[in-house]
Order: sequence, then C-alpha cells, then structure tokens
Amino acid sequence: MTKKKGMKHLFKRGHVNHPTLLLLHGTGGNEHDLLPIGDMIDDKASVLSVRGNVNENGMPRFFRRLAEGVFDEEDLIKRTKELADFIDETSKEYGFERKNVVAVGYSNGANIAGSLLFHNQNVLKGACLFHPMVPRRGVDLPDLSKTPVFIGAGRHDPICSPEETDELAQILEQAGAAVEMNWEDHGHQLLSHAEVKRAAAWYERHFLRI
Repeated sequence: MTKKKGMKHLFKRGHVNHPTLLLLHGTGGNEHDLLPIGDMIDDKASVLSVRGNVNENGMPRFFRRLAEGVFDEEDLIKRTKELADFIDETSKEYGFERKNVVAVGYSNGANIAGSLLFHNQNVLKGACLFHPMVPRRGVDLPDLSKTPVFIGAGRHDPICSPEETDELAQILEQAGAAVEMNWEDHGHQLLSHAEVKRAAAWYERHFLRI
C-alpha cells in the first residue's frame, strides 16, 4: 500500500524476527524498482521502500546534485535527516523494530544510505550498497563498529570509479564498519544476478543467524 506521509513509499509486513529492508532506488526510479531485489535478499523481511522527494527533470532522486557526480552537500545533509526522521516515524506507524533496519540501495539510493551511515550512529543495523559513491569527504563518522556493510561495484563503472569505491570502503572501515566488497565485470547497472546472490549470502550471514 502506498501512502503519503512525508515521503511516498510502500510498506509490506514480513516475519517479525526478520529485519525490515529499507529499499532506496536509483535516479529516475521509484518505490517499486527494488522490490524484486528485496525479495531475492530476504522474501520474509518487512519492506519499507521509499521514493526520493527530489525531482530532477522528472526523475525522482533522494537529494540534489550540481552535476554528474557532484553532490549538493547542503541538500544531502537536509535530505539525510529527512529520511532518518521518516524511518523513525514509520517504525512507529507500522510497528517494525527501529533497531533492525537494513538498507538496500542502488546508485543514488546507495548514496543516501551511505550518508545515513556517515551522519547518524545506529540509524541502520546494516547496509547493502550497490554502486555507491563517497557521500561526503572531510567529515568525522560515528562509530560503525557494529555495522556490516556490503558494497557491490563494477570494475567498468563510468560513474563510480574503482578508486572511489575503494575510498568509500576505507572510510567506512576506519569508522569500524565490517565491509565486504563484491566486484563484477560490468558498469553502473545493477544487472548481475550473481551480485545480488552474493549480497543475499552476506545478508544471511549477518542478519539471519539464530
């Protein structure tokens, strides 16, 4: 069911003992895009899939950019807080465990998920970032020592270079996050079934062990 409360979204209730997947689409996407990916990762999880509030020439995004790969940092900070507050609000509305939210983001959605980690301690239990960039540089991150992060990247990604991917992993690891990298021989598109399967295996190891 889609509701308008702060951000357009879908919520699907799942098994109470499983995390809630926060699904965050790429530029031009919507709250339906990552539902199949969410099912591949954990078809028993609750799902909160959100549409970005920023409109760029008709394309939904989670924050503004000044050019390709150049983020509007002021807007990024504002929208990151907006999304964090929205998760708080919807956890109360739908009754899911606020401390058991795992983000799954692609491209722009991965960047806003990364920004959540950069700016807020314990905002996510973990994050699966497909083709992310470094959200901000020169900032002090919170303690991420209990936060597993999966990064899926393409060796031929024209938008997010392997060097930037490595930089993001290093920044997260320096903050204490347990980062797992997965490289595929393709570009920026989330096309590889193998990429999602490896993300699902990572997720199962970290969040479904009893």
